[in-house]
Amino acid sequence: MVMLGITNPALPASLRRTNERTVISLLFRLGRASRADLAKAAGISQPTAGKIISELLEAGILQAAESDPDDSLEVAPRPGRPGQLLHLNSVSDRFIAVEIGISETRVTALPVACQAEERWTHSFPTPDSPEEWQRQIRRLGLDTTGFWGTLVSVPGIVDEITGAVVFSPNLHWLEKATLKSLVSEVWKLPVVLLQEIRALALGHMAADPEAADFLLVDFGHGVGGAVVSKGKLLASALPLVAELGHTPVPGNDRRCGCGAQGCLETLVSTRGLLESYQSFAKTTKPSWNSLVSHVHKRGIEPWIAHALNSTADVIAGALNMLGLRRVILTGNLSDLPQAAFERVRHRVCRGALWARFGNIEFLLAPRRRSAGLVAFGIDRLLLPSGGDEPTRSYGSNRKTRKQHRTNSRAPSLTL
Repeated sequence: MVMLGITNPALPASLRRTNERTVISLLFRLGRASRADLAKAAGISQPTAGKIISELLEAGILQAAESDPDDSLEVAPRPGRPGQLLHLNSVSDRFIAVEIGISETRVTALPVACQAEERWTHSFPTPDSPEEWQRQIRRLGLDTTGFWGTLVSVPGIVDEITGAVVFSPNLHWLEKATLKSLVSEVWKLPVVLLQEIRALALGHMAADPEAADFLLVDFGHGVGGAVVSKGKLLASALPLVAELGHTPVPGNDRRCGCGAQGCLETLVSTRGLLESYQSFAKTTKPSWNSLVSHVHKRGIEPWIAHALNSTADVIAGALNMLGLRRVILTGNLSDLPQAAFERVRHRVCRGALWARFGNIEFLLAPRRRSAGLVAFGIDRLLLPSGGDEPTRSYGSNRKTRKQHRTNSRAPSLTL
């Protein structure tokens, strides 16, 4: 069973972990379910499921539902007295989530249950040095008692295993900083880093678990991509996948923050579109709002058509290489009129080979970065694969379990 894109070998030593991940994956999809239904759907015995669920309840990962079953629940009705419904913990905040953006850093506390809407409670302008950035997060004064870990969304090329930021074209100080240490020195918690677009892809999977194969393309300060195939985030030998924004566009002479010339993101990122609009409209201080208003009034003029066409050509090439037919678009492109979306879609269909045989699916979706970070945190901190020990303990004896029942705080962490 795949837990939002990370698999686990079914060896005896990891079988319990596999079952735990299966139960959590099912609750991501179903929302709520009884112990019996979870056991049946997971393909494990009821005694085994009962033990796993009890431990997940004690750990604070799961909760018992207080209300009656939802009519929309996908689990089939059962005769007799209904079993107690369970769901992921949506009450207790357990993770600190951090989004490092080009211009702004945002921070919030999140529970295990993924959030449908983004909610960031703290923010500050992203400074130009690691020391000042650390001072800013320290000034937030967050109480992390009872939290399980810190989850950080990072722009650029990120080695998620070692925690190194290999390259960040728009925030070069990240390449020189030991980001995990900067964060853990402030909040004494385990820290995991996740490349920002991969976080969006995991967030989309959490919101739509049936979306098992897609290319996600995000438009903002840059243009990033992430690939999900057979329910898993695509990984490669290098920590660099779907860097669509750094595909060169013929005839484009703009210099990119990566050091190259002609990258797609210099045309269709927020900055790239503003530069094109400024040149076309002969204005000195264009804003994104004025650009959007202009396009809504005037339609798709040549200056923006070139950027949209180039975007579509790059996406079509990626689909042909990856063998995918579903595209998820997030970010600033949704601010533009429907005609912009349709232009991209039609041109991709002209260039994608699968369009000759079947449909190419397109969807404009909201960013769900915080949900993706939580899904990654569950995988890496609570239920790590490969036999690693989790960073929280369930309690292995009666005394510890009694303490869990009487203590409302989160289970202890092994740092």
